[in-house]
Amino acid sequence: MKKGQTLTGQVIRLDFPNRGIIAADEGQCLVKNVIPGQKITFTINKTRKSIPEARLISIDSPSPLEIPSPCPHFTHCGGCIMQNLPYHEQLKIKEAQLYRLLGFKDEFEGIVGSPKPSAYRNKMEFSFGDEYKDGPLALGMHRRESFYDVVTVDNCQIVDEDYRSILKFTRDYFAQGFSHYHRIRHTGYLRHLLVRKAHATGEILIALITTSQESYDLTEWVNGISALSLTGTVNGILHIINDTVADIVRADQMTILMGQDFIHEELLGLRFKITPFSFFQTNSEGAEVLYNKAKDFISEMPSAFEKKPVIYDLYCGTGTITQLIAPIAAKVIGVDIVSEAICAARENAVLNGLHNCEFIAGDVLKVLDEISEKPDFIILDPPRDGIHPKALKKILAYEIPGLLYISCKPTSLLRDLKEFTAAGYRINRAAAVDLFPATGNVETIVLLEREDIPHISK
Repeated sequence: MKKGQTLTGQVIRLDFPNRGIIAADEGQCLVKNVIPGQKITFTINKTRKSIPEARLISIDSPSPLEIPSPCPHFTHCGGCIMQNLPYHEQLKIKEAQLYRLLGFKDEFEGIVGSPKPSAYRNKMEFSFGDEYKDGPLALGMHRRESFYDVVTVDNCQIVDEDYRSILKFTRDYFAQGFSHYHRIRHTGYLRHLLVRKAHATGEILIALITTSQESYDLTEWVNGISALSLTGTVNGILHIINDTVADIVRADQMTILMGQDFIHEELLGLRFKITPFSFFQTNSEGAEVLYNKAKDFISEMPSAFEKKPVIYDLYCGTGTITQLIAPIAAKVIGVDIVSEAICAARENAVLNGLHNCEFIAGDVLKVLDEISEKPDFIILDPPRDGIHPKALKKILAYEIPGLLYISCKPTSLLRDLKEFTAAGYRINRAAAVDLFPATGNVETIVLLEREDIPHISK
């Protein structure tokens, strides 16, 4: 295969997260945004790596697995890649990806699906932009294979009707002469729309993120949002100023335009306060499945403990897992770098009547040096990029009998598992929970034990 060649072939499998492996007469290559069984035409654009990479030109014949997508934005929006597959086929693909990538054997218990394959999201960050260069204002997700163009996803299928109503009204309102932030020139006003909605309580939090380059009275927009006919209840509307050049949602300044700056969600009998930037699993019903699995895995903690253990919950967010496992621990110490999330976690512990939870705001790498109590067990739920290598070395230095690792990015998990294996740990149990139907992402949970300390038994 040579760069610039246009060839035809068939998709034989999909590797994580969106890497279609194509078999052609000339060999194999990699193409994104395809599904197994499709016959396609593609052009080679990279040959430097072990397997050539190509750009999809056309789908010449569909896969026998394929169904019509329920989402009208599917072929344009970059948010979902599996909307044209039945849900049971999505689960099969994700399970096979984990087997291949992580080398799981008998310890892998397979994948558990989301209780809701659609309308499952409890948080969305929509981007302002234009549909095409100098085109009309759009509000939604980035166009597939594009960093600049935005698709207005007013019929998005992974959120419920309340999200769609809020998005449509907001887009229509600001289409009347408001500028959006240009990612190259770094000029303009509108940046993002953040919407959070709790599954159990129906409470909604909305935040408009803009630059400080322009100033407007947002009362009319707030009144319009308040007048919408929604199934949930809008508890707060915020205006957040973000002047960083990076395309991220963050706050340099926050103003409450209506109500309050938080909502409440309920999981497994506990109540949690969620603020705009708190980490909380984006699929509430799926999170209950995940956390029940975590509790099941943790029940196999070392039986040699003569008393309840001290447990670290690193990268704890609003302290969801911390509080769920508190009854089986002498003390649980949660650590997260987002101080706002830690404040919410402390309030949540009081709200749930838990007195053996301590929460520390700070970088895990630094905080580990400051905690006096040594752990008997550690729970890890790091960001997508995994554990910082220096923090991982400190975790390994505790030489505890077992750890629980929850990961939303299998490739980061693979890298970190190699370090645990080299330090004498082995996988005792592993499973996956699909918190992200229609997308290429999946949550993986792994129980690790030290091979030289046979305290954990299956």
